[in-house]
Amino acid sequence: MSLTYYQQNAEKLAAQYNSIDVDSLHVGWVKHLNDQPGMACDIGAGSGRDANWLAGKGWDVVAVEPVKEFAELGKKTSHPRVTWLEDSLPDLKKLRATGHRFNLVLLSAVWMHLPQPKRQRAFRIISELLAPGGILVITLRHGKNQEENELRQFYPASSDELLGFADQRALATILIENREDQLQRQDVEWETVVFKLPDDGTGSLPVLRHIIVNDNKSATYKLGLLRALTRIADGLPGMVIQRSDNSVDIPFGLVASYWLKLYIPLVQKHNIIQSPRADHAERSGYGWADQHFWKLSKISLNDFRIGAFFSDDDAKNVIGSLNRASDNIQKMPAHFITWPGTSEQVFQCDRRSVRARKYFHLTRDTLSEFGVFRIPAFIWQTMSQFSCWLEPAIVGEWVDVMRAWNLYVNSDTCYQAMQWNEARRDTGLARSCADALKSNLESNGQHLHCVWSDKSIRHDYAMDHCFPWSRWFNNDLWNLMPATTQINSDKSDKLPSAPLMHQSRSRILEWWESGYCQGDYRERFFIEAESSLPLVKASDENLEMIYDAMLHQRAKLKANQQLVEWTFGSSG
Repeated sequence: MSLTYYQQNAEKLAAQYNSIDVDSLHVGWVKHLNDQPGMACDIGAGSGRDANWLAGKGWDVVAVEPVKEFAELGKKTSHPRVTWLEDSLPDLKKLRATGHRFNLVLLSAVWMHLPQPKRQRAFRIISELLAPGGILVITLRHGKNQEENELRQFYPASSDELLGFADQRALATILIENREDQLQRQDVEWETVVFKLPDDGTGSLPVLRHIIVNDNKSATYKLGLLRALTRIADGLPGMVIQRSDNSVDIPFGLVASYWLKLYIPLVQKHNIIQSPRADHAERSGYGWADQHFWKLSKISLNDFRIGAFFSDDDAKNVIGSLNRASDNIQKMPAHFITWPGTSEQVFQCDRRSVRARKYFHLTRDTLSEFGVFRIPAFIWQTMSQFSCWLEPAIVGEWVDVMRAWNLYVNSDTCYQAMQWNEARRDTGLARSCADALKSNLESNGQHLHCVWSDKSIRHDYAMDHCFPWSRWFNNDLWNLMPATTQINSDKSDKLPSAPLMHQSRSRILEWWESGYCQGDYRERFFIEAESSLPLVKASDENLEMIYDAMLHQRAKLKANQQLVEWTFGSSG
């Protein structure tokens, strides 16, 4: 940012800024503030207009301004609750030295002054200034006057870029708003983007964010463990062995299996090293990657799922790899992930070794043979509730760490390698079951029915993800149901409403029974339901229990992700 223009025009610009009605200017986002005023920071405070406005509402405000002439004018009319500080982006060295954490950080008409190469670092620094539950407000100026843009050194800026930065820093986007210019300039438009640092009230979210973005990392293992656990907490609540008021126990083998599903593509397919000591040509540098791991390249990750069955050498290599991965997780990331400022481990491990055998079935019981992995209950809850914000932050940090050791690999390749295996929409098996049932029904003069509308399916149809795949990566059989193509299109990525689930109950149960449970996939159906839904036991083979568990999962998805609900007959 060139300060010359602002130094020379400080009085004129200050008068212009102060002429705007602040309540009207910020009406779109102010409703997101806590009722109780706290600490605020106005970065690029200019004339002090916004800082004084906040102070008048009871906030204690640090007004940060790099232009001395602006600051001097602002101080003359400054509210007693406003403290001025001469500092500038992207470093904010003085502000960071104060040690403040703010409930609100405001950058009004500032971001477009930063050239693109400096923005990611600036966003990281700004996000670290937020207290748990804190709000970050950034307004973007979109001007068409090229001469003015060059004079005042405005650079193109977009909300999409900010959303990407927010994902990397585990911030939740709570508002994107477009507004006309308050000074009636026809060639100027404004966009406001508001983020929040989620806070579950337990303090666990700041702990997890600290481990993700601040903790020292000599390898990617801490990130690997956190991503595996977050994935399990979000997608496999039924795999919990035991829970108490203080902790949640899950099978150690499950953690190890998710670890392998993360690292097999990175190491074997994309050849991206995960530690500066790694040597893929020599197959060395990883304590967990022995000969069993390298032989897993013969196994498709699509088959490395709960319910999978392995025999002979495949069984031997899967068990061997799970043993080594479990050992490494216990000795490395689980040991070194500690509560901030202490040497006390966050996660506790009860590890057992499993002997090789001819057959191996990937279930909760067999994965429990490798031991128990214990997670603090509030950490587990946070991972489940905030997975949609935690995972992008983990992936973003992981890519940054990998790039430091793989200079020849670009970011796009890293992100591609980080794609979760289940993040591939797959309805093939469910459709084959539906095709078989449809054919059988039609030979008896009957028809397959849409689970949502009860309309007969006579020609083309869709296999609908009951809980939208774009919002919750789950290709389990219980989640896939036949629907007419029009209904599937209308539903799109919306969540079935509670009344619609109730209306469709009998059709869902009938589809499960006829489509899956009378054929070859009965066992797989119940094992998948047990792993990904709460309160289900595969051995009970109880479809009504699975339906009830679906209702719990539906409510969880609605609350955690604020999904739009859909009712048959309504497009909105």
